[in-house]
Amino acid sequence: MKGLAKENIEEYLDRGMYGVKETKPEERRYYLTALRERIEVALKKGQVMRTSPYEQVVANIKNVRNGHLYLNGEISYPHLSKYIKIANQENVPFTIVQNHHSETDIGLVLTGSNGSEDKDIFIQN
Repeated sequence: MKGLAKENIEEYLDRGMYGVKETKPEERRYYLTALRERIEVALKKGQVMRTSPYEQVVANIKNVRNGHLYLNGEISYPHLSKYIKIANQENVPFTIVQNHHSETDIGLVLTGSNGSEDKDIFIQN
């Protein structure tokens, strides 16, 4: 019992000093904090900067169950705003992710309860 208590105290202190252990940290950094298996659709940075929003992304935002939209904070707000507006209209929460510690070419990620590792999540131009 004494050894177990010491282990729990060490885990507690580690969580306090370093935070909760994160699953798949590289994957989360690449996909703007999301896990690949939860992703419905994703766009590269250049695609997000397109003048009009992708219809496939709009349709996914409208139909997603338990969805969350993640947007790359390195992209200027005018490019993100068209997707934020749609997310707000559909009551889909969004997060603008600022990650200065890693590089990613991902500009937008929509997660949902039906995400799948089997399907291609990227929209082709």
